[in-house]
Formats: sequence, C-alpha cells, structure tokens
Amino acid sequence: MSKIFLPVILLLASMTDCFSQKGEWTHFRGNNLNGIATVGQAPLQWDESSHIKWKTAVHGRGWSSPVVLGNQVWLTTATADGRELFAMCFDLETGKIMHDIKVFTPETSLPKHAVNTYATPTPAIEDGFVYVHYGTMGTACINTADGRVVWTRTDIHCDHIQGPGSSVMLYKDLVILHYEGVDVRFLIALDKRSGKTVWQTNRQEEPYKRIPWVETKAYVTPLLVNVKGRDLIISNGSAIANAFDPNTGEEVWGLAGGAGSTIAMPFEENGIVFFETGYFLTENRTRVSEMYAVNPDGSGDIFNTNVLWSIYVAPMPLSTPVIKDGLIYAGESNRTLRCIDASDGKEVWSYKLSSTINSSPVYAAGRIYFSTTAGQTLVVRAGREFNLLSENKLDGEIWATPAFVGNSILMRTDSYLYRIE
Repeated sequence: MSKIFLPVILLLASMTDCFSQKGEWTHFRGNNLNGIATVGQAPLQWDESSHIKWKTAVHGRGWSSPVVLGNQVWLTTATADGRELFAMCFDLETGKIMHDIKVFTPETSLPKHAVNTYATPTPAIEDGFVYVHYGTMGTACINTADGRVVWTRTDIHCDHIQGPGSSVMLYKDLVILHYEGVDVRFLIALDKRSGKTVWQTNRQEEPYKRIPWVETKAYVTPLLVNVKGRDLIISNGSAIANAFDPNTGEEVWGLAGGAGSTIAMPFEENGIVFFETGYFLTENRTRVSEMYAVNPDGSGDIFNTNVLWSIYVAPMPLSTPVIKDGLIYAGESNRTLRCIDASDGKEVWSYKLSSTINSSPVYAAGRIYFSTTAGQTLVVRAGREFNLLSENKLDGEIWATPAFVGNSILMRTDSYLYRIE
C-alpha cells in the first residue's frame, strides 16, 4: 500500500467514526417518533461509576426527553412553580452547557398533576432550529447556532388541568401541536419560520359528551404514517382517535371509543396503527385501559370496519409501547413489562417489576430498554422469549425517554443528563 494513501485512509476512518458517534435523535421517541434507534451497537451495562462519559446537572424540573442533532443535545426544564421556563443545550462530546435560555416567564402558576412538570413536552430539532413547547404556556423557535429566540407563540390555549404533556412533531415546513383540554380540543400547524398559524382543526364534539368533563383532556403526541402513498397524522384523543391530512388539517377518519385522560401516543408497523386509551370502568367495576389495532386505510367513521382487535391493558398508560418485528413491548402502569403479539393482541410474555415505568421503551441493537422511576434501566433481548440481559442503576428518578446516538445513550434523570457509552 502506498505510504501516501495510508494517512488518507486513516483520516477517512477517523472521520467516519466521528460522524457515527454523533448521529441524531430529533423528536420524542426518535427521528420517526417510533422508539426505534437505528444504531448498530448500544451500551449494555452501566452504573454511576462505570461507562459514564459525562454527567451534567440540569437545574429545575422537567420530564422532556433529550433531542440530538450534530454536536448539540437540547431539552427543556422549568422552576417548580412554572414561572420560569427554560431551554438548555449541551455539548454532545463534553456535556458542557452551551445555552441556558429562559424562554418564558408566565405571570401565574397553572395547576398540574403532582407527577407532572411544566416542562414535560419534548422539543423537536432540525438543522439550524429547535422548537420548544410548554403547552398552553407557550411555544418557541430557537436558533441553535446562537441561542436566539426566533419567534414565540403565547396565544394558543387549552385548559390542561394537570399540566402540559404533548410533544412537538415536525412535518415539512410545519410545526404540529396537539392541544386537548377540558375546554377545547384541536390540532394546530404553525409555519416553521414565522410561527404563524397555517391550519387548525377542532376535534368532533359529539364523542366527548359521553365521558365526564374532567376526563375530556389528553396529552398525546401525534404520529405520522403513510397509507398508500398518502401521509396521515394519527392523533388519539381522550374520546376519539383521528387521522388528519398534515398539509391541510382535514379530518380523514375518526374512531370514537376512547376513554378519558389519554397519554400514550399511537405507534405503527407494517401498515397497522395501534393506540391505547385512557382509563374506564368495566361492567364489574375494574379500572382498565384498552389497546386497539386499526387498519388506517379508511374514511369517515371506521369503528365498525377497521378495528382488527382490542384488548384490556393496565389503566392509565403513561408509557408508549414500542413495536418491532410483530411484537409490542410495553411498560405497563401496574409495574409489568409485557410483550404482545401484534397480529392478535395475545400476550407472549410478562415480567413483574418492583418500580413504575413512565418513560417509554426504546428498541436498539436487538434489545428493548425499559427505564423506571427508581433510576433503573432493564435491558431485555427482543424476541418471543423473555431474556433479561442486564439491570442498570443511576441515582435519582427516570421519567424521560432516552435518546440513542452513535454507540451511546443520552439519559435524563430528575437532576442530571448523562451520556452512557
């Protein structure tokens, strides 16, 4: 081999390795909002004293998940009373804080649930801009190069009652947001560059009349799917799940049959959409939620035509399941890991935990990563047999869903952001 070409080859190899270590994780649950990490390797074991590249304190309180692009990691946080709302940016390689921006200072503290925060919605990031959202308290676009706030909206409102929860979704030139309170329920699309409203679509009112007023709220993040060449937004509210045209906001179909206070977002594989409802009482007064499998190719009212199956699940799922190769992996509210066959809804395996899962599981490198509010992350081999590969522990609580980039994990606890490798 030529001595001239060898340094060039080594340089290119070094550059390739550098790029593979950066990667991107642009939304809640990844680039496609599906909880699938497209990485070849991922950490298997760690604790406070091993496999931690860096650990940086995060002030305030927030359950938003980290998003990553290039060498930047962004998340949001807030003071305990919600009177100061922040966006923070960290250097991916060092963990150093690059920006700490006070975005909004609401005049009053809004009510929220004890387990929620004022900075629960996850931002979305693209080249040059990050979009941060705090529900009814405000939405902003920030220039990622200099931390300058490009535009804000503080005039879009709903009565969350229990605080904000829905994360940001980007589509073409639009920022798409879900607002569902006990007063109004709608999806809205904003122009990325100006923040101006492009379209707004209200949900049907009739389905909400059958559930108690206090349960007519929802905290879901919409999902984008493609059905026979047509893009659709799938958004499951508390009383009805809908498909909307993301370009115009036009409602394509509706499936009434949900229940109050929905939190988990929809998910999809092989052209089938799945979603979980909020909680309700069965005839024997058992508190449950329901998981639906739906063919999204339809129009109008599709309840009697497109539902493939439905099953009861533990009530009030906060965690969105991940689906891979026909298997649904869920961290249920009754402290259970559960694997479900996506073809018929039958249980494949389950495993009882000692703590609660509110973070959403992620598939990475043939494994499922489940994180708990006790700071644990259980790594399970994907498949029809339960195989626990490792149990890992960090100080504090984990509510945020981790981001996977390169060969590392960005894990947020209640007080710190970690890079694990």
